[in-house]
Amino acid sequence: MKLFSIFLLSMLFISCGGTKTTEEEPPPVEDANEITLTDTQIKNGGISTGKIQQRMLSSILKVNGMVDVPPQNMVSVSAPLGGYLKYSRLLPGMHIRKGEALAVMEDQQYIQLQQDYLTAKARISYLENEYHRQRDLNQNKAASDKVFQQAEAEYNSHRVLIAALGEKLRLAGINTTALNENNISRSIRIYSPIDGYVSAVKVNMGKYVSPTEVMFELINPSDIHLALKIFEKDLDKIFIGQKLVAYTNNDPTKKYSCEVLLVAKDLSPERFASVHCHFTTYDKILVPGTYMNADVEVKNNSASVLPEEALVRYQNKYYGFIKKGANKFNMTEVEIGTTQDGFTEVNVSPEMLSSEFVTKGAYNVLMSLKNKAED
Repeated sequence: MKLFSIFLLSMLFISCGGTKTTEEEPPPVEDANEITLTDTQIKNGGISTGKIQQRMLSSILKVNGMVDVPPQNMVSVSAPLGGYLKYSRLLPGMHIRKGEALAVMEDQQYIQLQQDYLTAKARISYLENEYHRQRDLNQNKAASDKVFQQAEAEYNSHRVLIAALGEKLRLAGINTTALNENNISRSIRIYSPIDGYVSAVKVNMGKYVSPTEVMFELINPSDIHLALKIFEKDLDKIFIGQKLVAYTNNDPTKKYSCEVLLVAKDLSPERFASVHCHFTTYDKILVPGTYMNADVEVKNNSASVLPEEALVRYQNKYYGFIKKGANKFNMTEVEIGTTQDGFTEVNVSPEMLSSEFVTKGAYNVLMSLKNKAED
């Protein structure tokens, strides 16, 4: 009995000593930003890869301004001697040609001015003959110096009077060469000094217009330009001859090529300078006062770039997919810069420059990655 107890205890000891507890290893944790795709997924998703390239990119300065006209291309038309507006057919926006009649003015002063001119011309012949007669008599001592000097003074002053009256008539638009007692007119015509368009009509029929009052405003649009506002901090990036493109808010897709023509040398109280640009091609829809935006190329540097479609935006950040192995990709955040001609500048670490990125189908990789995370 004693031997049986010892044997039983020995067996229990061996059994307990041989028991070994095994712990299971935890499954590997998958990286939420990595995904492995099958060959079929890569083919159907149109996924291809490539390395970062080096390209020349221009930095774009975005500014705004408005269409303007130089002072020499804007004309304010007045009636030099005043008068009543008898007739005008002008409306804002009408095209006019140089020398075309803009309005017909009436006033009695035109009649009086023509009368005075013709009367003075009729008398000048008598005064000239009297001057020559008194000069001859004075040379022969048959007339005093005083009488001769009076005749000379009256003759010269009358010549001045005729010249002054003639200039007034020409200022009013009356041809003095053809003027005679048979064609005295109570009206005059106002003619256009330029080719262009009517921008404003400020009078109406029958209104009396003073010599200082503006009747019409005309614009010659052949030399319209774009006046941009460039702030002080960006002024050193602008130079004469620089190229830029401008566009309106109404149609941003329609681009207008421009060239910097003049850079102002002073700053406004708001700390910006005016930069005047010439349109390469004139478009009649660009009327003075039109607000425009402009993109100015300010530099041309070598940059690391990827195709636009190689980058995806997710949760307000930009990402690219780096190839880590056969069909394995890692979503990596990147900083982007200028986009030009389908390529986007990327700011990455030096070791990433030799990495291979998904260049096509990046959005499909993103969808596959997020769908995997939801499973």
